[in-house]
Amino acid sequence: MPEAISGIVTIDGPAGVGKSTISRRVASRLGFTYLDTGAMYRAVAWYLREHRVDVDDIAAVESALKEITLELLPATHEDGEVGVLLNGEDISGSLRTPEMSMLASSVSALAPVRARLTAMQQEAGDTGNIVAEGRDTGTVVFPAARFKFFLDASPAARTARRARQLRERGETVDEARLQEMTIKRDKQDRERAIAPLRKAEDATLIDTTDLSVDQVLNRVIKTIRENA
Repeated sequence: MPEAISGIVTIDGPAGVGKSTISRRVASRLGFTYLDTGAMYRAVAWYLREHRVDVDDIAAVESALKEITLELLPATHEDGEVGVLLNGEDISGSLRTPEMSMLASSVSALAPVRARLTAMQQEAGDTGNIVAEGRDTGTVVFPAARFKFFLDASPAARTARRARQLRERGETVDEARLQEMTIKRDKQDRERAIAPLRKAEDATLIDTTDLSVDQVLNRVIKTIRENA
């Protein structure tokens, strides 16, 4: 039974910290819509790569963005990934790789991409109660959000979690390489000029390194209830 709470919840943090899992469960608990902003950036990155758009050519990127329509599909179960339709094509299976994660990080630093997707995300927020997950949802996309959280964890813990997810899909994982990519993405996300990854001043920080999913979820829900 959804709880009688309203507003926007933002959950930010670096790659592999558990944002998606927690955000989906918080949305389910509250009866809110889950907005996976990371999936949107991955989809744009996929499109630019597939169409061989030179990301250093801003005019070409802007032109490509005019050809893109995005639709997020609800996960089929609480711990499932959000699906993505790009121009009507389901590209969900192509987006959840470490390589696409790195490419999305680079593409997300481009001003026209940031502007277009931020506007789309804010439009989604206008429709009602949402849980928005990403890297700048509490600082840029929804700075006036009622409830803000920032999840963090050690690079080693985040790498182990991501490796486990990939192996569960039957993929072979080089954990040393994966951790190297995790640290590199952290650096890219934190140092980019536009909407860098950072904790909003009014966000609640939760270090998930030694916490279970249920422990993190309970902390988030408890904080929301206490501030509702």
